[in-house]
This record gives sequence, structure tokens and C-alpha cells, in this order.
Amino acid sequence: MKTITLAAGERLQASQLTRKGVLPARIVEAAHGIVDTVRAEGDAALRRYCHDFDGVELEQFRLPSEVLDGALGRVDDAFLAALTKAAAQIYSFHEREVQQSWFTTRPDGTMLGVKVTPVAAAGIYVPGGRAQYPSTVLMNAIPAKVAGVERIVMVTPPQKDADPETGGISPYTLAAAKVAGVNEVYTVGGAQAVAALAYGTESIPKVDTITGPGNAYVAAAKQLVSGDVGIDMVAGPSEVCVLADATAKPLVVAADLMAQAEHDPLAACYLVTCDAAFAREVEQGIELLLAQSPRAEITETSLANEGVIVVASDMAAAVDAVNTIAPEHLELHCADALGLLGSIKNAGAIFVGAWSSEPLGDYVAGPNHTLPTGGTAVFSSPLSVDDFIKKSSVICYTPQGLLADAPATQTLAQGEGLWAHALSAGLRRRVLTEGAEAVTFEALAQADLTAIAWPEDDAATVAAGARAMTASAAGPVPSVSE
Repeated sequence: MKTITLAAGERLQASQLTRKGVLPARIVEAAHGIVDTVRAEGDAALRRYCHDFDGVELEQFRLPSEVLDGALGRVDDAFLAALTKAAAQIYSFHEREVQQSWFTTRPDGTMLGVKVTPVAAAGIYVPGGRAQYPSTVLMNAIPAKVAGVERIVMVTPPQKDADPETGGISPYTLAAAKVAGVNEVYTVGGAQAVAALAYGTESIPKVDTITGPGNAYVAAAKQLVSGDVGIDMVAGPSEVCVLADATAKPLVVAADLMAQAEHDPLAACYLVTCDAAFAREVEQGIELLLAQSPRAEITETSLANEGVIVVASDMAAAVDAVNTIAPEHLELHCADALGLLGSIKNAGAIFVGAWSSEPLGDYVAGPNHTLPTGGTAVFSSPLSVDDFIKKSSVICYTPQGLLADAPATQTLAQGEGLWAHALSAGLRRRVLTEGAEAVTFEALAQADLTAIAWPEDDAATVAAGARAMTASAAGPVPSVSE
């Protein structure tokens, strides 16, 4: 692991980290070609890419419903119990995120509010490369279910050596899909799966939003289709940062770093401490544990190329370094972990205290494990129910409310030179101040419309609003639709 030692008063700079930054241009270009081809050729392109990239020949992409329905019988009882427990706790956590529509009424009767509506269809991408990730199924499908999404679609790459009776998909992944309430499963992966979800093919109806992690090509494809559909984030390689003091056990911290490194050779691991001797003990611990790791090669490559140790002069500098790293996962492995929580500004998930192992959050704690990577925790958040809903502002004016706000609206519209904006409010105001006959064809043909749009109201009128006709002259409140 690379070591950065900060002198007293020195701050860690983002430029000192080993992050690669944006997606490589060659990957974006390749993903662009795949997305465009699937958009143009549909299922034919999907079959070709499945053959070329996955080594499988597929006629049908959708997994038969009876295979999904029978998924729970293909896994052992202990694994099913773990899935069920994790699902219940993820569901319980995300239920607290649900937002309700709300409305408020002004004294003049005008109603304002927000209407919350789930998207109709969500697509979740589940990786199927170096390992199977049933936990990813739970973490993406359950928030969609809680949000009220009616159609939840899962795509995952077919595996050439997997059981053909499960459509080339791991039985663990299928069991998770069944537990989480996935409605449709398609054996398609890569950038081509993202394109199919975004634009639809003959076999795969399009969705409204796409979530879930994947390789660089999947991330590039999500970035490319964003705007045509919603996406959760453009995620990079996984990462962890452990902030540890002398009370932490070096071998435990070593295992925590390895838990992230074993995901991917590109996974990034950071150890931040004020104790250089402790950092050396952690490195020795990694060497000891690697000897028995079944994923030693991946883990060692990640730590050698993407691992960083930051030795700070004091805890304040160490916390500042953590906020500069803005990690996906942060462990506070310190005596006063809870006391440090308020100082942490940038992190996707924060694991507080020695007992809060990051893998607990990966699987069963409840908060989502789909998190911002690559320093994007500075401005973005974990996957949540919010990624599967949309909000509509609700604005319902009364005649009194229209009169109160029309002068200010017209004045602002005049300042922007938008005549029809002002006229739209001005005509309604005219109905209320002069009667419905004042906006007939005959009346307006002879009227100075600019004077109606931009009446040059004084400051008092803009602040207080316009006046309606007197009750005796007006009679019933006229309707603008009459």
C-alpha cells in the first residue's frame, strides 16, 4: 500500500490519491456503440452480444416465470434464512424513507403542495462476473417495492457454466429476486442490457429508471442513457476507508481492508491513522491473512495498486483527510467513534465503532449498500426509495389568490420581457376586476393587450395584490372557462 505522511498542519490533497477519475474514453466510446446498436437493432443485437461477450446462444431472454417461482427450492435452508432476515431488515429501514404527498392552504384559499408518485417500471442491474451478488438484488429491488413500483425488472448476465435449468443464472441470485419481489428476469448483461432497459426491444419493454452496479461498460452505458431514463448513479470500483486509532486491533482492520479489496483488482482501500507503527502492523496483518484467502490474487492486486495509508499528525487532520477521500464506506474504528460522527461530512455509509463491520452493511443491517464511489459522496447519496419516485408540485389558486399574486407575476414577467406570461395572469385578473365580458373576442379585439399584460402596477399593488370588482357589481365569481 502507498503511504502518505502528513506533517503537522498539512492537509491531504485529492491529487495525492490514486483515483483514475472519469470513465476512460475508450470504454465510453465502446459503450456508445453498443447502446446505439441495441437501440437500432433490438433483440438481434442482444443475441449477437450474448454470443460474443458471454459465450451463450439465446433465443429467449426472459426467464420463464415458473423458474423464478421455484427459485426458493434451489437453495439451502440456511441461505434462505439469511436472505429472509436481510430482506426484512432492508425493508424495515427503507420504509422509514417513504415520503407522503402533502398540501397546505393559504388564508386566501390557494392550495399548494407536492404529489409523490412511484415510477411505473424500474430496471435493476445485477452483476454476474467475478462473483454472484444476491445482496445486490435485495438492495435494489426492495426500495423499489417499498416505493410502490408496479413493475420491477432484473437483468443479469447469463453464465455459460451455470445450471441450464435456472437459465444460466445463479440459484442464489434467483432466490433473492423471488424474496425481493422482482416481476421479470432477463438473462442479458453489460452495456447492452442497460440499452435494452432504457429504450426497449422486441422482448424487453423499456423502464423508467435504472439502478444497480456493474463494470465500467455498464457504468458508461448508464451515463449515456441518463436523461432518457433515470439512473441512480455512475458507480466506479468499490472502496473503503478505515479511520483507526491505537485502540483498534490491527488484524481486524486488515480484514476490513481485505473485505473490500477482494471485490475487484480496482477496488480502493484507505487506512487513515495517526500512528505509523499501527499502520505497519496492519500491513503485516494483511500478509498473514492473505496466505489463506481464496481470493488472494485479486485482494493483493487491489491493495498493491489502489491501497493508500494516510498517517496524519493528529485526529483533526485525520478526519479532514477522510472528508477529502469522501469514501463509499467509512469505518470509524476509534475509541470515540460516536463523538467523531458529527465531524464526518463526506461518506456514503458510516460504520461507527469497532463492532460495526462493513460487511454487515453489505448484507443485513438495512441501509442500502449501493453507495456513491470515487469521491462523489461529496455531493451524492446512497440508493433509496427516493430513486424510485417522482414529485409533482401542486398549485391550485382561488380567485382571491390570483388577485394577490398576479401583479407581482406580471411585474416579474415584464422584467424578463415575457409578454404572454404576463398576459396569462392579466386576463384572469381582468375577469375578476371587470367581469367575464371583458375577455370576450369583441372586448379584447379593441383592447390594449400590452396594457393588460404589463399594467405598470405601483409597489403597493405588487405587494398587496389587486382588487376585485365590488360585490354588488360582480355578482357571482365569474369563471375563466365560461
